[in-house]
Amino acid sequence: QVQLVESGGGLVQTGGSLRLSCAASGGTFSSYCVAWFRQSPGKERELVAAIGWSENIARYGDGEKGRFIISRDNAKNTVYLQMNSLKPDDTGDYTCAVDITPVGSRCYSVGASATAYDAWGQGTQVTVSS
Repeated sequence: QVQLVESGGGLVQTGGSLRLSCAASGGTFSSYCVAWFRQSPGKERELVAAIGWSENIARYGDGEKGRFIISRDNAKNTVYLQMNSLKPDDTGDYTCAVDITPVGSRCYSVGASATAYDAWGQGTQVTVSS
């Protein structure tokens, strides 16, 4: 069973930066796709960024391209989300999720929909003040 724990959220001013972490236990984390989703009040949950088993495989939400960077350290079973030039619209609960691939395979196709992901963390709150 895969368990995910997010950290790094907090309150930051517009233009500031934060780095979120998603630490995993259980499973074969290095083979999984991992995504960050954001849930904001009054909005649907949306993909912020996602990464494949290799850092060369990544996708971002339209509003995050050029500002956010997703990376992973498989030795630490952790995925990071570096968020720069933060805006009030980035405010929300950020949750990481994994697409659990069968044993012996690797995740090459990074899904944009929440339905592609099998295990979820509890989330960490990010608030960007204007």
